[in-house]
Amino acid sequence: MSEPDAAETAPRTTRASRRRERTKSRWLRKLAWAMVAVLVVAIGATVYAYFKLNGNITRISVDDAVGTNRPTAAAGALNILLLGSDTREGEGNTNYGDGSWEPGAHADTTLVLHLAADRTSATVVSIPRDSMTLAPPECSATAAKSTWIVRQWNKNYSLGGPGCLIRTLEELTGLYIHHFAVVDFNGFKGMVDALGGVPVCTKDGIKDVRANLDLSPGRHVLNGEQALGYVRARYSLGDGSDLGRIKRQQAFLSSVAQEATRTSLLLRPDKLFGFLDAATQSLTTDESFSVGTMQDIATSVKSLGINKIKFVTVPTRSYQPDPNRVEWTEGANAIWQALKEDRPVNSTPKPKPTPTPTDSSPLTVSPTKISVTVINASGQSGLAASAASALRVQGFANVGTGNAALATQPAVVRYATGSKEAARTVAAAFPGATLEEVAGLGATIQVVLGPEAPAVVEIPNRVGTDPLPTPSATPSPSTTIEERSADQDICS
Repeated sequence: MSEPDAAETAPRTTRASRRRERTKSRWLRKLAWAMVAVLVVAIGATVYAYFKLNGNITRISVDDAVGTNRPTAAAGALNILLLGSDTREGEGNTNYGDGSWEPGAHADTTLVLHLAADRTSATVVSIPRDSMTLAPPECSATAAKSTWIVRQWNKNYSLGGPGCLIRTLEELTGLYIHHFAVVDFNGFKGMVDALGGVPVCTKDGIKDVRANLDLSPGRHVLNGEQALGYVRARYSLGDGSDLGRIKRQQAFLSSVAQEATRTSLLLRPDKLFGFLDAATQSLTTDESFSVGTMQDIATSVKSLGINKIKFVTVPTRSYQPDPNRVEWTEGANAIWQALKEDRPVNSTPKPKPTPTPTDSSPLTVSPTKISVTVINASGQSGLAASAASALRVQGFANVGTGNAALATQPAVVRYATGSKEAARTVAAAFPGATLEEVAGLGATIQVVLGPEAPAVVEIPNRVGTDPLPTPSATPSPSTTIEERSADQDICS
């Protein structure tokens, strides 16, 4: 048989090629549509998740409560106020009593989360709920600092909500708060359960009827209900103080960070959605703190190791009028100053410029004609008495002393209208002091000495020649503040 020529084979080959191309094309189209379908489903799921989570959150405005006279925010750094509310209202919260012993919701837990501008470190500051601090009367957004009253910290929340706390915190610390978030009992339990439980370590065991908690010594994995009892337990442990509870809360948060890392929470969409859904179900935030904003923040810290997350507590001492309450010590100012400067709490502070006089004109009022009250707001015992002695030697005939809650500035000289010249004479004794006109002081000049207050120096128009006495008390330098790292063993 003779071989077929090219003319006979060409059509057959072309037809087969065309069939193969058509088959290939159909499969490519099917694959493309399948990919499109997957993409649509993925986008749909993402959109659903976003709107679902965003819709869970309750948002409130605090602008009116905070006011307009706010600190300057450090460039790039982020400060978030995190609050645990003890409200008995809402689903899942009524099982913990009706709160009739002290009506209203309180900030049972107050945390300030500081994220460094470069996102390489984070500091979580616990503020004891029983702290007695200055606070604006009736949570006023405009009341002058000189009119503030002493009030228990968590009362600010019950009186004026998050806005009152932010207003108080910003004025006391000079720290700008960008966002806030409040979670209640039910939200806390949901987050723990979404993680699959959180490990804790009890050295001595816990049996607390109020917290419905009975744990033997050792390690335990707690579900949401148990975890809530663990972080709230107080009266059956140690001295029953809030400070002991804060240490347990910090250890618990460390364990949460470790567990989230161990389970790759951020890399598991199913677990992450469950966690966020539980968290946002009972979450109240400011109006700009959306899920998108939270996502941006989470993305910015994705490379942050848990060893770079530090927990500290505002240093306190017993509050003299009521030993069941506490007041901040000078160490508190060291914490707030570090965060304002966007540096680790126990790092070396930035050098301060040498104060220069703002007014070099001659003093016109003799110290013999001036009444002065020196207020110790430094946290250092005996500072007002020491300063008063140095003023009396220079001719100030009428010098009194007093005490106040911790101030935020080293030295402030307050005076009433018409007494500025007398105030200038007093301010000359305190290098770097700030002059502040305050209504209602009368003829008496008031000096408020805070942490790092300057020692009294000789004034140009002093009366007498006796040397100034050696200070019997000076503000103590900031000491190292106890820290806990999130990567520490939970039993430590």
